[in-house]
Amino acid sequence: MWSNAIAGSTATLAAIGTAYWCYLTFGPKAYAMTPAEEGLHPTQYPWEHVKLHKTFDHQALRRGFQVYREVCAACHSLNRIPYRTLVGTVLTVDEAKELAEENEYDTDPNDEGEIEKRPGKLSDYIPAPYKNDEAARAANQGALPPDLSLMVKARHGGCNYIFSLLTGYPEEPPAGAVVQEGLNFNPYFPGTGIAMARVLYDGLVEYEDGTPATSSQMAKDVVEFLNWSAEPEADERKKMGWKVLAATLALWGISVWVKRYKWSPVKTRKLVYNPPVSGGRKFG
Repeated sequence: MWSNAIAGSTATLAAIGTAYWCYLTFGPKAYAMTPAEEGLHPTQYPWEHVKLHKTFDHQALRRGFQVYREVCAACHSLNRIPYRTLVGTVLTVDEAKELAEENEYDTDPNDEGEIEKRPGKLSDYIPAPYKNDEAARAANQGALPPDLSLMVKARHGGCNYIFSLLTGYPEEPPAGAVVQEGLNFNPYFPGTGIAMARVLYDGLVEYEDGTPATSSQMAKDVVEFLNWSAEPEADERKKMGWKVLAATLALWGISVWVKRYKWSPVKTRKLVYNPPVSGGRKFG
């Protein structure tokens, strides 16, 4: 009937329209910036600590923390990292205590409401280089240096982006590149103009283990340390993951055995139908 044909056509058109709307809404990727504004895509480097069967190199973490203290800490904070998390991974207990005691922190108000100063403890967090954001902007020509605690997770490309950014400063901007006054050219930074100048130079720090402090080595070490600061529990999660896989594999094997044990009589039995034998029936 014509009413059924109209209803079927309407339902078909509605389904097609819904599918097309879903494709337009959720199908294409949305980009906050054009490829030119995003900057050069970083190279994919073979980081060892991201592999499932590898852990962080503690010597690299120690060197990276040294680079942060001697270079990055002048502008960037590490507000989410307390001294206690450095123990056993980056520093020893005595080294962490000594480092914490170099800074002073406010005590709780006493009976008279006065706040005094005390040496730092392992439970305290690494202090920021500036008192507040306004002081940070005033010291950096209006630019606010971001906190580095979660920087690897906060930037697209993670370790690859930060390493490329730190090592991507050319001696001179390429021909045709337009850099605003007060900014520095870096092809990996969105817009290619970054307020931070190049900070890593060969021999800038002196590693205690004798590793040559090239700019790429320092960038690699500090990137690994920043990856650890964003995921201090990464190694523990990997260990737990392997334990879960082992337990799951064992339970799967047991379940297969139980299944075969329980179902073997059913699957191996033989059903035989023996019809009754009769001498026939007479119909009158």
